Amino acid sequence: MNDPLPEPGVGIGWRPEIAGFVADLPGLRFTEVIAESVRPGHPPRLLTDLRDRGVRVVPHGVRLSLGGAEPVAAERVAHLAAAAEALAAPLVSEHVAFVRAGGTEAGHLLPVPRTRAALDALADNVRRTCAELPVPLALEPIAALFDWPDAEYTEVDFLTELLERTDAYLLLDIANVHANARNRGQDPLALLDRLPLERIAYCHVAGGRQHEGLYHDTHTDPVPAEVLDLIKELAARRRPPGLLLERDGRYPPAAELRAELDAIAAAAGLPPIT
Repeated sequence: MNDPLPEPGVGIGWRPEIAGFVADLPGLRFTEVIAESVRPGHPPRLLTDLRDRGVRVVPHGVRLSLGGAEPVAAERVAHLAAAAEALAAPLVSEHVAFVRAGGTEAGHLLPVPRTRAALDALADNVRRTCAELPVPLALEPIAALFDWPDAEYTEVDFLTELLERTDAYLLLDIANVHANARNRGQDPLALLDRLPLERIAYCHVAGGRQHEGLYHDTHTDPVPAEVLDLIKELAARRRPPGLLLERDGRYPPAAELRAELDAIAAAAGLPPIT
């Protein structure tokens, strides 16, 4: 499969609260926007300015519920497709998760049971979605605070079979690898070495914190040293992919954000963007 996001370097998620900061980054090659926040007919001007200067913009969905038992909602897929076209996106992304069941919206990304039946439903929804999109789809495994009982697959085997059965790419969240390994008492390097790294489209990087015995992927804390170390390990195993910093709330001063982006670039052996 061809890389849908060639040489994108380091990026940061576009949020209205830091739109000015993102716009002023001289070396920015790509960014990501929450797809549901975009009105395709009237995308934010600061976002289209980035698009027009050649920064790749990736719509990132949070409400498709690909892992639900019900078929994906046609209108939600259509919105994701329209956002991709409005922003001239090279690809879109969504989560290996479900957010609704029986017509009830959970308001959170929930882990998919790792069973054959759940994988069949998930793969069907991914294929339906890909058929309606104008660009490739990348799938992101989430940071799960719990696992459903009676799993028939490991997380890696479940994800690998999903990618083999669909035309989707992998959006690898390095922070989620750290979080899931820590919460399950596993070795993150062992997980990294079993993942289908050749299917990576790009990566997420984020911070988190320990709370009541579990590591939470907060997106509001600095990226920990352990995640930066995992970036180094990933870069040693394959060509450094695009690495995108996710921050959602509790935004630090601009100097701290720049330092965090530079630390991510240095860990991957990439030039700084600031």
